[in-house]
Amino acid sequence: MQFVDIGGVTLHFAHRPAAGSGRHLVFINSLGTDFRIWNEVADALAGNISTLTYDKRGHGLSDIGSAPYSMEDHVDDLIGLVDRLGIRQIVLCGLSVGGLVALGFYKRRPEMVDGILLCDTAHKIGTVDGWNARIATVEKSGIDTIADGIMKVWFTPSFHTERKAELAAYRNMLVRQAVAGYAGTCAALRDADYTEVARNISVPTLCLAGDQDGSTPPELVRATADLIPGARFEIIEYAGHIPCVEQPAALTGRIRKFLSELSSGEGYHG
Repeated sequence: MQFVDIGGVTLHFAHRPAAGSGRHLVFINSLGTDFRIWNEVADALAGNISTLTYDKRGHGLSDIGSAPYSMEDHVDDLIGLVDRLGIRQIVLCGLSVGGLVALGFYKRRPEMVDGILLCDTAHKIGTVDGWNARIATVEKSGIDTIADGIMKVWFTPSFHTERKAELAAYRNMLVRQAVAGYAGTCAALRDADYTEVARNISVPTLCLAGDQDGSTPPELVRATADLIPGARFEIIEYAGHIPCVEQPAALTGRIRKFLSELSSGEGYHG
């Protein structure tokens, strides 16, 4: 396991440099998860693509830090991590809140970003009232009280019926997150609006949505793609909010194609 102190917050990460690959694919995970959600995708890409996964503050094995957070706190952590590792050129792949972290990173360090993959995310997610209600619920009664409802939007009905052991494991992942970290990141989501950042992206961008995502539905992801000049929008079939778990091969294929076209100069950007 790999750990580093960034501004007084210990982050847990996995850095997999590939020989001859200076550009890194940086994965940023969703609310209530740790970086293990990317394992199958990162494993499939290992060998010829350098990857970086990490646990956001308040999640997984990373420190909680001082909660509640702003999205800029999460952005600061990622900037500190890539700088500490000496990474200079990246492609960002953000899922849900991870997409907002990606947009925030691009705003601050556009010269480092060669391309962006936005998975099941948007320039702005949810409402102030909705996030405040969720924060109040988990702080009073714990994450377990909302876990079953979250599982319904994270995964498709077929996942619930056919992959019950995995479903139980990912529910465990959710409820074992620190309440302060979870609620703190809900506050960051509540306050974040990267609409103007999206409108000013000038690198190839691909927006992906699970066809059965109940958290950030395809129409919301499409609306974000419409804001980004030249961005493409594509559907991943038979997937809910976390395609890297439910359809890792399909997501890996989209990533490989994106990176290949980026390297060839074709890209996704008009």
